Amino acid sequence: MEFNLADLFERAADVFPERECLVVEGARRTYTEMEQRANRLAHFLQAQGVRPGEHVGIYAYNSVEWVESLWAIFKIRAVWININFRYVEDELRYLFGNSDLVGLIYQREFAPRILGARDALPGLRFSLCVEDGSGADNARLGSFDYEKALAAGSPERDFEKRSADDRYILYTGGTTGMPKGVVWRHEDVLMTLGGGIDVLSGQRAQKPEDLAERGRAGAQTMLPIAPLMHGATQWGVMGGSFVGRKTVLVAKFDPKNVWRLIEKERVNAMMITGDAMGRPLIEALQEPGAKYDLSSLAAVSSTAAVFSPTVKDEFFRCFPNLIMTDAIGSSEGGANGVAFVQKGNTAMKGGGPTVRAGADTTVLDENLEPVAPGSGVIGKVARGGNVPLGYYKDPVKSAEVFVTDKRGKRWSIPGDFATIEADGTLTLLGRGSVSINSGGEKIYPEEVEAAIKSHPDCFDAVVVGVPDERFGSRVAAVVEPRPGRTPTLEAIQSHCRAKVAGYKIPRELHLVAKVERSPSGKPDYRWAKEVATRVS
Repeated sequence: MEFNLADLFERAADVFPERECLVVEGARRTYTEMEQRANRLAHFLQAQGVRPGEHVGIYAYNSVEWVESLWAIFKIRAVWININFRYVEDELRYLFGNSDLVGLIYQREFAPRILGARDALPGLRFSLCVEDGSGADNARLGSFDYEKALAAGSPERDFEKRSADDRYILYTGGTTGMPKGVVWRHEDVLMTLGGGIDVLSGQRAQKPEDLAERGRAGAQTMLPIAPLMHGATQWGVMGGSFVGRKTVLVAKFDPKNVWRLIEKERVNAMMITGDAMGRPLIEALQEPGAKYDLSSLAAVSSTAAVFSPTVKDEFFRCFPNLIMTDAIGSSEGGANGVAFVQKGNTAMKGGGPTVRAGADTTVLDENLEPVAPGSGVIGKVARGGNVPLGYYKDPVKSAEVFVTDKRGKRWSIPGDFATIEADGTLTLLGRGSVSINSGGEKIYPEEVEAAIKSHPDCFDAVVVGVPDERFGSRVAAVVEPRPGRTPTLEAIQSHCRAKVAGYKIPRELHLVAKVERSPSGKPDYRWAKEVATRVS
């Protein structure tokens, strides 16, 4: 076998055939059931002429069908494309046009939106509809029925030999621009996101069989909350599968339902994306009459979004013995570092956590030289070793992010600013693409957002720069208040003065009924900028 994602799943299915693999909204699959259904779908896709390297989109909420589809597509050496279910037609049309889909597996609810953007799919040869009871009209799409397609396919595993060079594409972001498809080799993405290199120990799997061996001692149950269209949950599912883990998913985020699932499925570890999930989870737990048996929950990990000290403190208050980790990473660089959060010491130095850098991760200055520990120099997080091939059909952006230094070493540098502390740990400051330059001072929104959200009247916040005649830009805060509260600019400024430098304090305040975020919890900075610059 190879360091190929389908190979690794098949190995797990052979080693852990009767273990539960996946639970979503009451639907369950053992490893054997997942393997056989994925084989059936893979044979159907082959019958439609899908060839190695061709692209098939998956457009649905979290479901067993989503996961069956991803394994089926990989089994025949094709590439699946994650589609954001929140996209409106214009965004969908861009993604369709960029991704070169030959097939599309979709949830029936999204049929009208697909029809609205159908002109952007000139190469589409077939579509497959997953029934969801919505009754949406999909007649003009001429789709196959998902279950009937599976019933017609063989459950046998009789596919051609695969390669570690097979492709995985992750369409990412869109918070500051249109989404980009990050192209990875299977082996490279496995090492950076799939557990091939252990984030905590730095130990690298020497052969593909090593991953399944890690799971022989017993199965953990994990609940990654974000949608499968988000890389963190994709790798929660895939990486967990390689070691025989049971994964529980939710179709849509509801904090009370999450706690009920943890109780029912005896979940051991939960993965969240910062405050966007952590804050409502804690508030649901603290509601009058809330009562759950959460004795199975031992660990909470956060990644991809700011996890504020105030929310971490609340988790420790509810779970005194909790193992909590805060990680940094990106679609372009994989997992770059992790920190164990200590009870009583949850403060952040910058816009993100201070972490122990992962394998091949460092901070480089503008000359692509490593930043000296303790120097205070701000550079960019960079990863060498296993890095992506580039962005799909975007050589210009690829050249900007995936660079080669004068020694011939290739790096992935997505744009996260950071410093190296004297002890060698890495403090994340924020993403340069959304930083604010005010009078020559660089301000990272994440740091200011964390300060604002620690105010008792503020539930959520996004910070952006708006034009300023004197300083070029000034800090504007878009804030969702807590129910029944109306925070003032003066109160927020006074609160922030004890947490961030004076030049970082918001100069204007915009109250909104709801802060817009992606389903994965990432702030929508384009939306916030529109709110902050809207002429009343």
